[in-house]
Amino acid sequence: MATLQNIRSKGPLLVIVIGLALFAFIAGDAWKVMQPHQAHDVGEVNGDALSAQEYQNLVEEYTEVVKLMRGVNALNDEQTNQVRDEVWRSYVNNKLIEKEAKALGLTVSTAEIQDILKAGVHPLLRQTPFQNPQTGNFDKDMLNKFLVEYAKMNESQMPTQYAEQYNNMYKYWSFIQKTLIQSRLAEKYQALVAKALLSNPVEAQDAFDARVNQYNVLLAGIPYSSVVDSTIVVKESELKELYNKKKEQFKQYQETRDIKYIDVQVTASPEDRAAIQKEVDEATAQLATTTDDYTSFIRSVGSDVPYVDLFYNKTAFPSDVVARLDSASVGAVYGPYYNGADNTINSFKIVAKAAVADSVEFRQIQVYVEDALKTKTLADSIYNAIKDGANFVELAKKYGQTGDSNWLTAAQYEGAQIDGDNLKFISAINNTGVNELVNLPMGQANVILQVTNKKAVKDKYKVAVVKREVEFSKETYNRAYNDFSQFIAANPSVEKMVANAEEAGYRLLDRADLNSSEHGIGGVRGTKEALRWAFDKAEPGEVSGLYECGESDHMMVVGLVSIKPEGYRSLKSVQDQLRAEIVKDKKAEKIMADMKSANATSFDQYKSMTNAVSDSLKMVTFAAPAYVSALRSSEPLVGAYASVAEMNKLSTPIKGNAGVFVLQVYGKDKLNETFDAKTEEATLANMHAR
Repeated sequence: MATLQNIRSKGPLLVIVIGLALFAFIAGDAWKVMQPHQAHDVGEVNGDALSAQEYQNLVEEYTEVVKLMRGVNALNDEQTNQVRDEVWRSYVNNKLIEKEAKALGLTVSTAEIQDILKAGVHPLLRQTPFQNPQTGNFDKDMLNKFLVEYAKMNESQMPTQYAEQYNNMYKYWSFIQKTLIQSRLAEKYQALVAKALLSNPVEAQDAFDARVNQYNVLLAGIPYSSVVDSTIVVKESELKELYNKKKEQFKQYQETRDIKYIDVQVTASPEDRAAIQKEVDEATAQLATTTDDYTSFIRSVGSDVPYVDLFYNKTAFPSDVVARLDSASVGAVYGPYYNGADNTINSFKIVAKAAVADSVEFRQIQVYVEDALKTKTLADSIYNAIKDGANFVELAKKYGQTGDSNWLTAAQYEGAQIDGDNLKFISAINNTGVNELVNLPMGQANVILQVTNKKAVKDKYKVAVVKREVEFSKETYNRAYNDFSQFIAANPSVEKMVANAEEAGYRLLDRADLNSSEHGIGGVRGTKEALRWAFDKAEPGEVSGLYECGESDHMMVVGLVSIKPEGYRSLKSVQDQLRAEIVKDKKAEKIMADMKSANATSFDQYKSMTNAVSDSLKMVTFAAPAYVSALRSSEPLVGAYASVAEMNKLSTPIKGNAGVFVLQVYGKDKLNETFDAKTEEATLANMHAR
């Protein structure tokens, strides 16, 4: 149990390490998985196809590992989508590297993996529970002990809970072992590529100069915004010419959809809020008189924050409660009050406050035989033997366990739903003194528990929190549903929906280039069916039915505007982008012509031109684009010009991102750094590798 808790405490970091470093598990196109009734391949890389069944099996395997690491029984839709996305990326990367590695003759040997296990410093290994408590590194001996225990495990002679934990641990290690091989292959290939990307002394000197040479510059310019758009004429032939020039930029590799949609979020009415306020007022009055069984009471009033009879750090409670704890006293009720951050009405009571250790070291012997009476008898025997001086570790080994010490920290259980045997187990650890021994009944088993150390004593709290979200009632939802249904029925086409949405009080939203691999629409959960409709059933101009989505608080309707097929986008679909570029170029030409006709020869003359703006820029370098606040734009050409300009010499007009400007360098400085070619080359090589 302690080992499993150790895994869970490291869950988020381990997920990140696995996601970034490993390419071992496979996923497919999330959209195609929405159609399990069809037999098809979900993806193909380098000619290797992945069937839907293979995909599903491997995603389920990876999902089980993630659930174990996070300490949950199930993943929600968003988490499942994240898993699918991650394993698909992993599949693609793995297949690409696999092909290149094979061509280069790169392999990973068994001896190589054994060396990695022996060293124990690989990022993945360092996040496992098989760590030496003194060094903090992966301990191969601890792993071997677990594998021996697992091999000898007799599931019929131990509680189901413990057998399941051991099986999950073994699956977890199998996952680590499998992904470690793939990770090592990727590391070797990436190292080979990185070592092939070299720098040289010339590049090193240029990079050094670009960074350390700094310039002070005067700038005067005329922004493009000063020229009225309506004065610029763009011809159809100009659009076609630019389109043909940039056509490759407009190639898309899969079909997409342009849609319009309305997302209605149902909120509580004033009557709903008043009803919840009344319930919280009544619960607050009862909380003031409650003196025991806060767990049942808090559950009975429907609070979003369950009460756990453990001392918690202040930060473990909701932030609005934390902000008010110092203003409350033990035994008194604070509230009710409204918290806008989570739309809740709240009150709370500090049940107790005490100085409690934040970390407790303990060791245990789990005792279980064929029936409860024999289990108790054996547990009593072991307990009394240790009380009389028997060696704890030796007795643990006698019954097939290590007796090693583990640390339990508050971070491992704060914020989790804890009850039953888990609550009893954690309470016993926290309440037992150092070197004290406890014989703890746990369901069908007993645990002989001994606390060996405690540290990091802090002020902690037991707080009973009444937190009720201001939710809409069924009547409010039905009213919103009926109104929206009537609107959809009266506007069955995109044209009518666009014409009448605003008048009906609905906000019409646009989404261009909706992709079938996405998991929803508009960032709203539970919109898979709307997405399916857009790609499976809809024709341009049609409007969907009403979809109930979100956390049962959203309703959505979707209208399909157009289908963009795979291939080159049409001129019509990108003409606004092209027009904006042509308009900018023509404005630049007009401004440059005006500057030329003004016959300006000094900085002050340019500065005094109509619509001109000016700025003084300091510490400009070639290595980074300068931000010109007067133009409200980043202008890379400022640094480029300054690096080669003569001191106090005015430049000719320069076409920039946000306007046409002239520059005059009036100062030059150099950072107090010494050039080291080897250091610069190493930095550049690392940058190229990334």
